[in-house]
Amino acid sequence: MAQTISIVVFLVVIIAIISEKVHRAAAAVTGAVILLLTHVLTLDASIKYIDFNTIGVLIGMMMFVSVVKCSGIFEYIAIKAAKIAKGDPWKIMVLFMIVTAVLSAFLDNVTTVLLIGPMTISITKILGLNPIPFLLTQIMASNIGGTATLIGDPPNIMIGSAAKLSFLDFILNTAPIVVVIMVVLILIVKFMFAKNLTKNSEAIHEIMLLDENKAIEDLALLKKSVVMIILVVLGFMLHSKIDIESCVVALTAAAVMLIIGKQDVEEVLTDVEWTTIVFFTGLFIVVGGMVETGVIDKLANILVETTAGHPIITMIVLLWASAILSSILDNIPFVATLIPLIIAMGNDGVDVVPLWWAVSLGACLGGNGTLIGASANVVLCGISGKHGHPITFQRFLKTGVPIMLMSVAISTIYVVLRYGI
Repeated sequence: MAQTISIVVFLVVIIAIISEKVHRAAAAVTGAVILLLTHVLTLDASIKYIDFNTIGVLIGMMMFVSVVKCSGIFEYIAIKAAKIAKGDPWKIMVLFMIVTAVLSAFLDNVTTVLLIGPMTISITKILGLNPIPFLLTQIMASNIGGTATLIGDPPNIMIGSAAKLSFLDFILNTAPIVVVIMVVLILIVKFMFAKNLTKNSEAIHEIMLLDENKAIEDLALLKKSVVMIILVVLGFMLHSKIDIESCVVALTAAAVMLIIGKQDVEEVLTDVEWTTIVFFTGLFIVVGGMVETGVIDKLANILVETTAGHPIITMIVLLWASAILSSILDNIPFVATLIPLIIAMGNDGVDVVPLWWAVSLGACLGGNGTLIGASANVVLCGISGKHGHPITFQRFLKTGVPIMLMSVAISTIYVVLRYGI
């Protein structure tokens, strides 16, 4: 009975989010409450399934960015980038996609979009363009770029820890195909958003006349912000080495900026996307209901059993299943469930190294499939909506699904050629 309730609640929540008849935060919280009322989860058990590391990173970096933006650094970079690109919308889109992908390989994806998002909105406002195509391509680039390294996406951290894979192992195995996928992505979005990238000669002329130095509102704060951003990057890159959770890095950065930034703390807290935080909290509990009742375990077992142990088929099935399920489920509990199964297969003499790479590529790239597929998706869509440009679930699907299918298809060819022959 508990399994049935957890499945029904999850499906109803997803349908409510897709239909957009109910706000996604309200849908997720309602689902979580139903699981508590029906005793599928106890309060203590539900708290166990909330990923406080992700929540901490979200809150910490939202506060951090809220203080940093008061320096004018985002407007400065936006104007500078626009002038380097000569005001060409296409060049600006590509430039920001590349920067997003590279940063996402070395930072948490959420941190990256929190930094890039405000710049994008500033630059498109100057150019008189709709920011949605730019933000969507950055979400795609963020999830793809995060696939490249050990620290780029939580599933990679989990896989690296379980399989004893190093930072270099990921660079050698996932980074090469990520570069290929990024090149294809750039070519695809050129056609996908061609009508949104028309040049406005008057806007371009105005941009070339702008003085980016005048965008700096607080030079002292800007200097502090640059130093702190560098320290945050180093913190995220080294957090596993110094045995500190990434949320501690984010919250420490926020605490320091609140003190040295000397901004109104109440205004900073108002800038936090609390609806996004509430949504994630509820969704973690809803997915946790399926973990608690064994639904996720059954899914993982079915995936492994249907391949009958054939290495290439197992690898392909894990790749696609990880991608599809990670686009609608949180990839963290799903990967956590697969890890012991793959380890058990390894203990039985199966070469599981290719399987680790298949799960990594699938779980990370699958995040592009839907609006709720990855934390970065929800956060950047929330920022877009807050600035008057809401990105609906259906709008996201139109861009996300084709790009997700493209990236996973390329990955399939890659893993078969590299590990299957």
